[in-house]
Amino acid sequence: MTIGAGPRGPGVLVIEPMGNAGRFLVEAADRLGVRLYAATHEDVHDGYPDRLRAALAGVCATDLTDTPRALADMEAFCRQHAIAGVAPCFELFTPLAALLAERTGLPGNDPRLARAARNKILMGEAFAAVGIPAPRWALAHDDAEAHRAAREHGLGWPLVVKPAEQGGSWGVSVVDGPERLADAVGAARQYAYARPHGLALDTRVLLQEYVPGEEYSCDTVVADGVAYPLPVVAKDTTGGRYRIETGHTCPSGLPAPLVRAVQHTAARAALAVGVRNGIAHTELKIPPGTRTPYVIESGARLPGDNLCEIVEAATGVSEAAAQLRAVLGLVPDTVPSRTDAASIRFLLPEHGGVLREVVVPDLPGTHSEVYLRPGEAVPEPADSTCRIAHVVARARTAEQARGLAGRVAARSRVEVG
Repeated sequence: MTIGAGPRGPGVLVIEPMGNAGRFLVEAADRLGVRLYAATHEDVHDGYPDRLRAALAGVCATDLTDTPRALADMEAFCRQHAIAGVAPCFELFTPLAALLAERTGLPGNDPRLARAARNKILMGEAFAAVGIPAPRWALAHDDAEAHRAAREHGLGWPLVVKPAEQGGSWGVSVVDGPERLADAVGAARQYAYARPHGLALDTRVLLQEYVPGEEYSCDTVVADGVAYPLPVVAKDTTGGRYRIETGHTCPSGLPAPLVRAVQHTAARAALAVGVRNGIAHTELKIPPGTRTPYVIESGARLPGDNLCEIVEAATGVSEAAAQLRAVLGLVPDTVPSRTDAASIRFLLPEHGGVLREVVVPDLPGTHSEVYLRPGEAVPEPADSTCRIAHVVARARTAEQARGLAGRVAARSRVEVG
């Protein structure tokens, strides 16, 4: 549905569109007739892909790590360019987006709660305040405090250790006993600043009770405080110490009553972290033998991992278009227009090194993307940065789509020396 026409359509300022979700906002803005602007650092903008750079109607170059300066620069930019909406895209700047929306009188999230969508300690407090089912947790500043907190809070083993502020599975470990806790705390505390902007991070560590069961994600669009649920997506991860996401499938395969329970819980989580005009990406687990979804975390942003593509391929719903409508003060379109299925699988290396070769077969109903070229460095498989490629499969059912993506992944060849 077009809500503007050509260059005179409504303008939306995206606070840092770099990353996986930015391309989907570009596509949605073109579809809706929205002028898309970016707020970013000048040097970060220099590294934008050509397609993203060409799609922008303008850029507000500022220092997003300096809140007073960034707010002043962006407010002036909004007034100069008649900006009608503010859309956060990079998770760590979602509180800044809420402050800007309040300052300019535009639809936005609650700035008093918005930091809880970035900081997992504040998030845990926000969930507890409204009774959202979530893992028990404790915080620590170092490994000595972590050992003490794990004992005193009776969190048990295995235990999830993660940074208070970070994304993409960076610094997250699942440890099976106290002898591995110090290393996990060190891994979580290594991120004092976020790349590429240099934003200072909370270096405290979250110790989280391990919740067994299958993993899911569910996004929620909120417009003027009203939550509109999006489809539930099944998630696959590696096992062991590092739980790297290896794939997603939509629909989830859950029975309808449980889908509704997940959607309701995800919506409650989104509202708990202050989402009032925008979108939230919520990750959940359902323990075996129960029908209670537990919220692992919720961020006030579009999802990564090409989930926008997966959801739209399966249902026809554009999450990015829904977010743009919400930040413009309009009712989002979240009604599915088709009942197909889609699945994505990521190719991971067995170890770090230098990429020698990657071959992904081309089967009907699939397409793939390779991130690295031969000769480039491959990180150790400790977080999502180690991914080498992905394949997307579309089919009539979730089982067919998952199977097709799995066959391509199994036939792919990745050589790392």
